[in-house]
Amino acid sequence: MTEGIRDDMSEAEIIAGPSGVTPVAPDSGAVNQGLDRIPARTLDRVGPKIAERLERLGIRTVQDLLFHLPLRYQDRTRLTPLPEIEVGVETWVEGEILESGIGLGRRRSLKVWIGDALGAGLLLRFFYFSPQQAAALKPGERVRCYGEVRQGPQSLEMVHPEYRLLRPEADEPIAACLTPIYPSTEGLQQTSWRGLTDQALALMERTAPAELLPPEILESMKLPTLTEALAFLHRPPVGTPFQDLTEGRHPAFARLAFEELVAHQVSLRRMRLEQRRVSAPVLGGDGGLRERLRASLPFRLTASQERVVAEIATDLAQSRPMQRLLQGDVGAGKTVVAALAALQALESGCQAALMAPTELLAEQHHRSLSGWLGALGLEPVWLAGRHKGRERDERLAAIASGAAPIVVGTQALLQDDVAFQDLGLVIIDEQHRFGVHQRLKLREKGGGEDGAPHQLIMTATPIPRSLAMTLYADLDLSVIDGLPPGRTPIVTRAVPDTRRDEVIERVRQACLVGRQAYWVCTLIEESEVLECQAAEDTARQLSECLEGLRVGLVHGRLKSQERDAVMAAFASGALDLLVATTVIEVGVDVPNASLMIIENPERLGLAQLHQLRGRVGRGSVESHCLLLYHAPLSAIARERLGIIRDSTSGFEIAERDLAIRGAGEVLGTRQTGSIQFRIADPLRDQPLIAEAQRAADRLLVGYPELVTPLIDRWLGEREHYGGV
Repeated sequence: MTEGIRDDMSEAEIIAGPSGVTPVAPDSGAVNQGLDRIPARTLDRVGPKIAERLERLGIRTVQDLLFHLPLRYQDRTRLTPLPEIEVGVETWVEGEILESGIGLGRRRSLKVWIGDALGAGLLLRFFYFSPQQAAALKPGERVRCYGEVRQGPQSLEMVHPEYRLLRPEADEPIAACLTPIYPSTEGLQQTSWRGLTDQALALMERTAPAELLPPEILESMKLPTLTEALAFLHRPPVGTPFQDLTEGRHPAFARLAFEELVAHQVSLRRMRLEQRRVSAPVLGGDGGLRERLRASLPFRLTASQERVVAEIATDLAQSRPMQRLLQGDVGAGKTVVAALAALQALESGCQAALMAPTELLAEQHHRSLSGWLGALGLEPVWLAGRHKGRERDERLAAIASGAAPIVVGTQALLQDDVAFQDLGLVIIDEQHRFGVHQRLKLREKGGGEDGAPHQLIMTATPIPRSLAMTLYADLDLSVIDGLPPGRTPIVTRAVPDTRRDEVIERVRQACLVGRQAYWVCTLIEESEVLECQAAEDTARQLSECLEGLRVGLVHGRLKSQERDAVMAAFASGALDLLVATTVIEVGVDVPNASLMIIENPERLGLAQLHQLRGRVGRGSVESHCLLLYHAPLSAIARERLGIIRDSTSGFEIAERDLAIRGAGEVLGTRQTGSIQFRIADPLRDQPLIAEAQRAADRLLVGYPELVTPLIDRWLGEREHYGGV
């Protein structure tokens, strides 16, 4: 279950604070947000062009600039003598320009040789330079430069180092702190960033940013103040361990990460409060349709399915909207759980809608629901982009009149002309593939003027608990953690592509005994055209090698009718081998398919490999997945293939994937409005999450005046990502 606000807390207590207690800010003037009211354009050397470039990065105020933290740091606190420089090391050096000139080799470049009194030298090479730059870098000038030392054709060199000319006889100071390197955009150099942040830090000394966390929380966590943390991270003093900075493990990072986590938790909890104030239809139902469905099913629900069905049934019988996330591994049986939830809505006189991200997946759901509910006299209506003209009009009329009690569709359900008579339950599958606005738009089609439909959000992409606690604290969580009986584990093997002929023969033997197989093609290029071309070439080659077998092909550029015809032929057994791109990642259920070949698996993430593998193992026969990789593999690729080979648990794989790739990528796609942390990392900062949740509850009760400023600071316009 979601860990959040105590269920016994009254709404008044949460909004206004506990009875008899007057909320007090952490210190006087704590909500004086002066720095967030000073436009960045008022800083020196910030004209219209620089202001526009800062705007691209979301930097509008001095506070925004202070929260724009360095990506990494360089040590420019000591000069390295030229005889001591090392290849591959970023180095801060100084020397006299001995010679300069323009080289006209394969690429025109400005070459500047510098040396010291001992005769050691270094070549500075510039491929992009101006006439003024070439004139300034003349013999006799002294220059101090920073860059990575490389082994050039004739000598050690730096390519495009950062440099500055030294004044004659001047005692140029060495940096007193580590040098920050900021994330940037075109037209903003690092020297500009350091100049801007110098000004921002000077302003911060006079006007500290508002402390939006109560002092007792900071003291209990032993965290520095916000001013101390920001000053440290922008200008780390000499001697600060590089590893603590690069890994984000310094207490200054923890201070900011903790505040960001608290802001997200407060936002999600406030969202839950708003949801509680919205009414929803009470979908109790008499159980009749559900009992008839159970009696007709050729299988019994697992214990975990029964537990989840009960959780959903309890939610639907409440007068506030259900907001529940249903996680289940590939093949765990989420669709039948969704079907029972939909029937509970129908028993109560309401409609139910199921939205899936692709026509392939929507059709699969429609087929499954039609098979189960047809015996009950119910026929789900399917609505997709392919439906045009009179056919579409008829379906829209059935939905609007209530004659279509269950509707399955793609994003076509979101169109303005789709109206429901009484939509009580919205089911969204693979929700991370939808933008937030899409999810909200479907929700707005039901529940009446003052209410909202219940929402069941499903995903077959297991989300690690540490991430789910952070990303979906506004949702109740249900997990189907077992597979239906009769399913056999999938045996996974990694095979080098030098054994391709053996793998092809393995496919032949499987098909000759009546089984079916998938062959999945992937490309490293981000190009659907090239990927589809590779699939077409592979299908042609396999057809030649496997004479007598029936080979089909599906990819993303086929028209939906063509693709559906091929899929239907494969599902019916009219094809032996299906060559496909990753479009078959979800929504394909062919129990007779027992062998999958994935080419170039090293190019895919663990979650995608697990989803693809889940297309087999859906029957009672032992299934196999062969990962046909191209050597040599990188260390990370070897690790990924080892994990997918040794584990069949999607939740275990998700945890390992999170550890390898980090929270920013583990969900596969970044949907519009999804949570994107600026500083916090749910993996690195797991020890802070529980404390952040407690702090969020404390702020809502004791310091409500700090809630909005805190959310504005960290989320700004992104707070609506979860919707209500």
